[in-house]
Amino acid sequence: MKNEKNFLRTLKRQQIIYKTLLIYFLSLTISQAELIKPNSNIEPYQVVEIQLKSLQKNNSPTIDNGIEQTWEFAHPSNRKSTGPLDRFKTMLKGKSYKILLDHLDHEIVQENLNNSVALFEVSVLGKDKSYYKFKWQVEKYKIDGPFKDCWLTTMVSAPMPLGSSI
Repeated sequence: MKNEKNFLRTLKRQQIIYKTLLIYFLSLTISQAELIKPNSNIEPYQVVEIQLKSLQKNNSPTIDNGIEQTWEFAHPSNRKSTGPLDRFKTMLKGKSYKILLDHLDHEIVQENLNNSVALFEVSVLGKDKSYYKFKWQVEKYKIDGPFKDCWLTTMVSAPMPLGSSI
């Protein structure tokens, strides 16, 4: 009888540990959101929107997820001058571009669009409650490979301060 009680107690503990571990690993899997990969069905405006929304919630679901998502849509020529990824992260956390990280709001206005280049004016409300304007350019990649016919970011200007929202 005593052995049976000990066995049942041990079994219950093991079940609790198993369930706890199962819930923990499931939550890790769910929180690791897949990055959106460039494809030819994503339009220029959507590229900029994907990047800005990701930067707005940079550390969700993981640290620097927004920067990593933005990197996914960086044109190869842009990657050459701003990469590798760790250097890109440092650049976005630097004085000029940190405004984009965890910003409060943004607005995207298309200025120009043709078959291969799109230019947008992006207004951002930073955490400091000030507005900033950026020029954001995407280009359609023409060379064979995984990015063929995808719209990718080739240029983001330095921020232009517009003043406080208060």
